[in-house]
Amino acid sequence: MAGDGRCGWCGTDPLYVAYHDTEWGVPERDGRALWEKLVLDGFQAGLSWITILRKRESFRDAFEGFDPERVARWGEAEVARCLADPGIVRHRGKIEAAIGNARAFLRIEERDGFSAFCWRYVDGAPIRNAFSSAAEVPAWTPLSARMSKDLRAEGFRFCGPTIVYAWMQATGLVNDHLTTCHRHAEVATLG
Repeated sequence: MAGDGRCGWCGTDPLYVAYHDTEWGVPERDGRALWEKLVLDGFQAGLSWITILRKRESFRDAFEGFDPERVARWGEAEVARCLADPGIVRHRGKIEAAIGNARAFLRIEERDGFSAFCWRYVDGAPIRNAFSSAAEVPAWTPLSARMSKDLRAEGFRFCGPTIVYAWMQATGLVNDHLTTCHRHAEVATLG
């Protein structure tokens, strides 16, 4: 716990604090934004989230505004362009996964709507946890494992149970702000 009424994981970095105070845990209902955040969480695997936050605008530029229709059409030329871009995480597997994830997103979007597909796992309303310490917050849950398995069955990659749970927290499917954090109650009213 940070001494200022925030979840301690955000530390004091102004970018991280702003992300915590304005974005993390806020229920996201836009399918395209949900997809963007899932792709970014996939890129975060093995790295710190602050690294991704610092590169987020470069990712948006490199991935054409995270337009899934455009990214779904990418081929080797676009992969090579991204691998040469120092502004993003240059990992062939993650870049290729983002392309496949765009294709999977479009299939789900056409069939169900990606937002509806995601929010169905929590019956349309955020899960409101009441953890008072970071030690209580799980790295993954049976629900994130089920959602991960279903996303992989749809063709998604870099979406294991831990990545999916971090994404669920970030997009407000789960409110895991600590009860001692000023955002816990604020975010709970947004569901």
